[in-house]
Amino acid sequence: MTSPLKLLLIEDDAAMQTALQRALSRRGMDVCACTDGRLALAQWTAAQPDVVVLDLSLPGLDGLQVLEQARRQGLATPVLILTARGTVGDRIIGLNTGADDYLPKPFDLDELEARLRALIRRRPAHNTESGSTAYLAGTLRYEKESGAIYHQGLVLELTPRELTLLQTLIVKPGHAVSKEKLFELVFPGEAEVQYEAVEVVVYRLRKKLVGTGVTLVTLRGLGYLLKVDA
Repeated sequence: MTSPLKLLLIEDDAAMQTALQRALSRRGMDVCACTDGRLALAQWTAAQPDVVVLDLSLPGLDGLQVLEQARRQGLATPVLILTARGTVGDRIIGLNTGADDYLPKPFDLDELEARLRALIRRRPAHNTESGSTAYLAGTLRYEKESGAIYHQGLVLELTPRELTLLQTLIVKPGHAVSKEKLFELVFPGEAEVQYEAVEVVVYRLRKKLVGTGVTLVTLRGLGYLLKVDA
């Protein structure tokens, strides 16, 4: 029997939190709720959720500060921002901070559930089986069976979107992959997202690759490739 999806709901509005917790629980999810930004990080670590739903307007620390600190601590759990701040600028800031998806309020519950389950499907399964196919680039090692990418023996902490993009490029270092192809892999079935969203993921990933012996290169008109430094 499949275990229920473990969801951490970080929302300070009591009515919204109660309604969401009940609705998502009825849909088979195991929902843990938190209302305070400063407590959210501790709860995030303790709960070990499969996915996080994050409001931006929180007491203590706001949602973006919570997300930024979580990513800095290596918490790579997929995050969907759920907020009344729905402008394009707000979405770009959220994605730049480390969010994987963004749904403005008011929203449709069916769409929220679909987006959450899509984030989980994109997350790679991890295992410790030996004998897996591996790809090497610089000091990076990609274990295909587990989905993990290692830097000097340690797992490289990436968001699900960053991981998908890097997995795609590392199997063929030096070969360009088009932005359109990467968009299909990183944002599958998300017609409302613009191609430029790939650039946001590339920007974040490029910073995390500093010191790994590889560089993420942009080739205008061709796409992106992973270049092993000389």
